[in-house]
Amino acid sequence: MLALGQVDLINGSQQENDPRERRKGDGHQPLRRFKRRWVVTTLELEEEDSGPFPKLVGELFNNVSDDRSLVYLISGPGVDEYPEIGLFSIEDHENGRIYVHRPVDRERTPSFMVRFDVASRSTGRIMDNSLIFNIKIRDVNDHAPRFPAEEFNVSVGENHAAGQPVFQMSAVDLDEENTLNSQVLYFLVSQTPVLKESGFKVDRNSGDIRLSGCLDYETAPQFTLLVRARDCGDPPLSSTATVHIHVREGNNHRPSFTQKDYEIQVPEGRVSPEVLRLRVQDGDAPFTSAWRAEFSITRGDDEGHFDVVTDPETNEGIVSVIKALDYEAHPSWRLVIGVENKEPLFSCEGRGLVAASATVSVQVMDANDPPAFQPESFVVSEVEGARPGTQLGRFKATDPDSSGSGVRYRLVHDPARWVAVDEHSGVVVTRRPIDRESPYVNDSFYIVVAQAVDDGHPPQTGTGTLTLFLSDINDNAPTLHPRSQYLEVCESSRATPLLIEAEDSDLDPNADPFTFELDTTSGSAGGAWTLGESRGRSVELLMPKSLPRGDYSVPLFIGDRQGLSQKQTVHVRVCSCPGGSTCAAEASSAGLGLLLGVLAPLCAVFLALAVALFFVLRRGFVSGAKRRRHSVLHGEGQQTLITYNEESRALAALAVGSSAPAEAVTQVYPATAAPTQPPERRTGGMAETLHQRLRGLGTLVEESGSLPHIYREEGECERAETLSSLTVSEPTEPPDWLLPEA
Repeated sequence: MLALGQVDLINGSQQENDPRERRKGDGHQPLRRFKRRWVVTTLELEEEDSGPFPKLVGELFNNVSDDRSLVYLISGPGVDEYPEIGLFSIEDHENGRIYVHRPVDRERTPSFMVRFDVASRSTGRIMDNSLIFNIKIRDVNDHAPRFPAEEFNVSVGENHAAGQPVFQMSAVDLDEENTLNSQVLYFLVSQTPVLKESGFKVDRNSGDIRLSGCLDYETAPQFTLLVRARDCGDPPLSSTATVHIHVREGNNHRPSFTQKDYEIQVPEGRVSPEVLRLRVQDGDAPFTSAWRAEFSITRGDDEGHFDVVTDPETNEGIVSVIKALDYEAHPSWRLVIGVENKEPLFSCEGRGLVAASATVSVQVMDANDPPAFQPESFVVSEVEGARPGTQLGRFKATDPDSSGSGVRYRLVHDPARWVAVDEHSGVVVTRRPIDRESPYVNDSFYIVVAQAVDDGHPPQTGTGTLTLFLSDINDNAPTLHPRSQYLEVCESSRATPLLIEAEDSDLDPNADPFTFELDTTSGSAGGAWTLGESRGRSVELLMPKSLPRGDYSVPLFIGDRQGLSQKQTVHVRVCSCPGGSTCAAEASSAGLGLLLGVLAPLCAVFLALAVALFFVLRRGFVSGAKRRRHSVLHGEGQQTLITYNEESRALAALAVGSSAPAEAVTQVYPATAAPTQPPERRTGGMAETLHQRLRGLGTLVEESGSLPHIYREEGECERAETLSSLTVSEPTEPPDWLLPEA
């Protein structure tokens, strides 16, 4: 019930702005003040009122006038505006009685902001300020709490701890908030099945469902709970929902080894995968996280020689040797291997369970170990240029399997071949001078690697390294930098200096700053060139006066800090520069000579190759032409038989035009039978013959005083004037295996 007492609205000092207090045209009358009052009787409005309708809910009046000339007006939501129209009214507008015409749902419209006015019945003019009043609807408990669903499915692990929440129930009551009508309490109505060791409780305020006791998947894989939600209204309303709790099987079975003790033998000196398999048994469902085994070496492998992993198919533990074992250092091992599941083991009673373990005894089998260098690498310092026979150091290796000295040494890396190692003692000595500037030396370090070989079966080797640090000596004079050997200058740029740079392979203090001095003794420089400012590794070359175009050689001495110097020559080209700073493309005698010097050997090589190719092609063309003119039956052919033990009896002619003795000519006769050799051997024989003939031609050219000979099938040895006059007789009937394949 909503009770409203008397409401007073006092408007003091209402002045001329109010049309009801000032008459038009009477500007000299004094202002009048009115004291006005709204009087509202008690209003009662409850939701879902059953009537009868229209029903009086209250009365109001205004004492601005004592007569009955006033009209009361009502407007706003519930009257002529949404959310509800026609809900409230005033009786005949003649009095202030307010009526409601139908039941009101508070959950739909909890309040109405209504405006009351009073007007003159005759003129309709508003006589007073409006009264704005908020009518609130009194709530009644007409809504029961509601769950979002009638049934819920919840999954919980078998290892769920007692007292921990499983699920939270939540119901909503649409009645007015923060009242007893909307306050919800939760109750557990029933549980199926009912077990002494497994039960559930519901928190009446929060709705949390908590486990009481322990879950056992094998005993009860599922529970059904009936939960009620009830409000605190008068009378209380309630509703229920069903919760199905499904128990997931957890890891409540500990894995165990089928065998407690194992003994294995492992060879030393190498990695050995899968030396042992450990079988386990587990009562949980296969291929689940509660069944999957995880192995670990808990004791006996402090140095990390062993490893154990799980076979994903069989769930066995695979033991491997991942770091080579040493029989002499540790002949036996005793490993303790534990096993657990991937999912932690759960005990409902809360007592800790010890993981299962097995013992593995490992016996290391002795093998031939390689010699060990002590130390494996060492550094030796020596001055470059040391004479042959200088002792640099000594490799020292021992055989772990033997106390004797049956170790032999040999070099495996000595790229410059500067050193030698004694096979028995390991002493390293130089056998030729050592140069620090050699390309085999990197930052003054030269690496020598040796091997030690024992006398075992099979022999084993060990490797040692000697790092030779070479101290620098001043054995290299400065030289011109390659970009300073040939320079160009415009004939008009007399004042522009040329920069001459030098370099030295030695290190400090045997290198820069350099000294530069023109060689005036040769007369090549004369007064045409002078040296300018020196910058340590470079110097300026000046041309005091203009010189005619051409190539000039400027000799000068370049010395290092210690005074070691040598003579160098700078080739300067003075040229014309039509563009201002770039030499025109002119043929330079020095440049042309350099180009010819490079191209001449290349031309000679290509010419020799062309001549050889000409002879080979010529022989092929002639043979091809004759093959087209003749046909030979299969198996028949013609050979040239050479008596090799008499071939050297052919004598060279002493002079052009002289005759040679008849006995110096080797007689050859054509064969009367077809060759019986296979085509492969005949092909190789002909290739060898062609190779020997070409080699013989080269020998005649290279030897001085020898003139070429002409060998024919028959007849005497004749002299030839030149190589071009030589001819080689071809077979009249080529063998068919030289013909192209059909």
